[in-house]
Amino acid sequence: MPKIGDIQLPDFPLLLAPMEDVSDPPFRALCKENGADVVYTEFISSEGLIRDAAKSVIKLDIYEKERPVGIQIFGAEMDSMLQAIDIVEKSNPDIIDINFGCPVKKVVCKNAGAGILRDIPLMVKLTEAMVKRTKLPVTVKTRLGWDSNSIKIVEVAERLQDVGIKAISIHGRTRVQMYKGEADWVPIAAVKNNPRMHIPVFGNGDVDTPEAAVRMRDDFGLDGAMIGRASIGNPWFFNQVKHYFKTGQHLPSPSMEERVEAARRHLQMSIDWKGEKLGVFETRRHYTNYFKGIPHFKEYRMKMVTSDDSADVFAAFDEVLEKFGDHQFA
Repeated sequence: MPKIGDIQLPDFPLLLAPMEDVSDPPFRALCKENGADVVYTEFISSEGLIRDAAKSVIKLDIYEKERPVGIQIFGAEMDSMLQAIDIVEKSNPDIIDINFGCPVKKVVCKNAGAGILRDIPLMVKLTEAMVKRTKLPVTVKTRLGWDSNSIKIVEVAERLQDVGIKAISIHGRTRVQMYKGEADWVPIAAVKNNPRMHIPVFGNGDVDTPEAAVRMRDDFGLDGAMIGRASIGNPWFFNQVKHYFKTGQHLPSPSMEERVEAARRHLQMSIDWKGEKLGVFETRRHYTNYFKGIPHFKEYRMKMVTSDDSADVFAAFDEVLEKFGDHQFA
């Protein structure tokens, strides 16, 4: 069974990916309750942390029920990243993760995230310094390469392992691809099959069905799956995958009552953590998936995603349960 440092994980663990404005404490709590083995925070700017920017600092909030939990940071300036390590340690996470995979332009243009894939020596040097700065296990999330002509992920993973990282998660696309096309897991399997690799290699990208997770485990031989977009508005996905692993059968879809209850809890936890305005706003992206597949639902979805008043959203949940309570999800 894989380990991250001294953290023992189950056979083929499922990890909640770090996602901006998604992987916050309320959503992590729901995913943890529903089978996620390791959860990661949203990515946090090292520059924001050292400037004590409120948006960055609040992302350091972690809770005992989430463990093991990793805090992910991004940046490309050595001094800033090392100072960020010192700040992150005070929150007492189980893992520190370095984001070398974010493809968003505003991150990449600063040579951070996937931008650093154009400068592998800097990537390795930065990682080595961060590993030496902390006693916590350091992991890396990255992509296959900058573009299809510069995929050196087997070499990159080995070099990162050699400077001390304890696990690597690899998204099966290049930076140039962004989120287009299909994720290619073959190069990730090549990392895992490198006889010099001895740390866990987790796959990421297009793990959107239990069958996909089985393929990643059985056909590609990876150590675990990092789940991103498939979990948005669907925290049950982790348990669905685990049930399929055990039985080869699909768990029944959550009932309308279960979906409404999850949406209610999600919104209330978000308000409790972020306040009314942000709590209402940042939970909106989940509602489409919470209530996916219900016919003639647009009127109710619009209420949920346009209202700035949580009372209106909670009322919409009640209406949905009353009107669509008997709906059977596929």
